[in-house]
Amino acid sequence: MVIATIADIVGSRRLVDRADAQRMLDTTIEEIEKELPLALEPLRPTVGDELQGVYATLDHALASLLLLQLALPDDVGCRFGLGIGPVETFDSASGRLQDGPGWWAARAAIETVHAKQQRAAPSARTWVVASPDEDAGVHTAAALANSYLLARDQLVGTMNERARRLTLGRCLGRTQRDLARQEAITQPAVSQALASSGAAAVVEGFLVLRADAA
Repeated sequence: MVIATIADIVGSRRLVDRADAQRMLDTTIEEIEKELPLALEPLRPTVGDELQGVYATLDHALASLLLLQLALPDDVGCRFGLGIGPVETFDSASGRLQDGPGWWAARAAIETVHAKQQRAAPSARTWVVASPDEDAGVHTAAALANSYLLARDQLVGTMNERARRLTLGRCLGRTQRDLARQEAITQPAVSQALASSGAAAVVEGFLVLRADAA
């Protein structure tokens, strides 16, 4: 069992320069993987505005995708569908392909987050679906993750770019003093920006996800 992940670019058809946005996304994914290499297969473009990747555990997927959300600029955002279940790999004339219950669940997850954005939860960006064949404990874990993700996406969605950069830095263990130098602002200004944006809860949630690495 792995975590198959589908991502798509929010509002890709409205982007002024779609190619530039893709380059920005690819570069940011690469930088996040260098900072915290958690993906079995990092997110890579497939077709249209979609990307696909694979993680070993749900904790790894949630931690890595949070860092990506925090690192992206305002005009390049993503939605994520995470599928818990087996993934099958096979060769074809066009190269190595993947299929299986994990990917079917990921497709259902990204369709769900699309639907939730339309009405029930406009700030939603991430959803988890377990394959029907997974046991009850896995389905419970997916439901708990979705409860957390709704709150997390709401907080991250209200942050401006600077607040996201500062939150990213704190997730990666950088001090407020270092972040102040990076942003060319004072340390009290960093502290105020973090406090007013709800960053503390996001950072603490990230640390819980990474508790197994402590």
